[in-house]
Amino acid sequence: MDLKTLRETPPWDWPGDADRTFQKLLRNRAADPADRLDAAELAGDLTVIDNDLANVLLTVLRNKEEPEELRASAAIAFGPVLEVAFTEFEEDLDGFDDPEMVPISEGQFHTIQEALQRIYRDADTPKLLRRRILEAAVRAREPWLQDAIHEAYLSGDRDWILTAVFAMRYVPGFESETLEALKSTDPEIHLEAVRAAGAKELDAAWPHVSTLAKDDSTEKDLRIAAIGAIGSIRPEEAQEILFELKDSEDEDIAEAADEAFSIMLPDDYEEDEDEDLEDEEDDEE
Repeated sequence: MDLKTLRETPPWDWPGDADRTFQKLLRNRAADPADRLDAAELAGDLTVIDNDLANVLLTVLRNKEEPEELRASAAIAFGPVLEVAFTEFEEDLDGFDDPEMVPISEGQFHTIQEALQRIYRDADTPKLLRRRILEAAVRAREPWLQDAIHEAYLSGDRDWILTAVFAMRYVPGFESETLEALKSTDPEIHLEAVRAAGAKELDAAWPHVSTLAKDDSTEKDLRIAAIGAIGSIRPEEAQEILFELKDSEDEDIAEAADEAFSIMLPDDYEEDEDEDLEDEEDDEE
C-alpha cells in the first residue's frame, strides 16, 4: 500500500510491510515533508511499531537538522508504546517477554526514555519539540516529570499550560492544579482539565464535570470528555445520568454514554451482550 491508502485504512487492516513504508519515508530526507510527517504520526501505532521502527524515529528525533515539526511528531509517536510498556512492566515484570503485549524490548524502552529526557533538557531544543517530548514522556512516569510539569504549568505561557494540564492526566498529584484548570476560559485547557479530573477520579470536580455532562448546551467535545469522566469520579451517581444520555438523539452523546458504562461496568456489559446473542439465536430459530 502507498501512504495515501495507509492513511485511509484502519491500522488493523494495514499490510505486514507498512512499517517498512514508514521507515523508508522517514529515512528519505528528500521525500515530501507532508508525507514524512504522516509517516511519523502513523509509525506510532501499536500495530506497526517495533525496535527497528523505534530506532528510525529516534534517529529523526535526535537529528537537529530535521524540521522541528517532524522531530516533534517523532517524539509524540512514542506515547502509545511507552504507555503500554510502562503499564505491562508495572503489572508484570515479565511483560517485555511477550512481544504481543509490548512490541519493543526493555532496552529500547529505556533508550527512548533517556533520549526524551536528554533532548528535553537541552536548552537549544525548540519549544514545540520540548512540549511534545513532555506529552510523550508522561505516558511512562519518571521522577523528573513532576518538576517539568510544575515548571510548565507555572510558566504563564498558554501553550505550556496546555501541555502541563494534558500531562497531569498521566502523573499522580496535581489535584489542586487540575481543579484550578477547570476554571480556565481557554477551551483546550478546560477540555484537558476535565479529562485529567476523570483520570484522577477527582471527587471535588464532580459538581463541575457532571453539570457539563448533563447540559445540552455544552460544546460536544467537552461534553463527551465530561461523560467519560463522571463514571470514574462517582460511578454510582453517574449511572443515572448515563442511563438518560444513552437514549440521546445525538448519536455521539449516546455512544459516549454507552462507552462510559462499558468501562464502568464491564461485567454487566459482557452479560448483556451474551443475553443479546441468545435472544438473536432464539429469534432465528
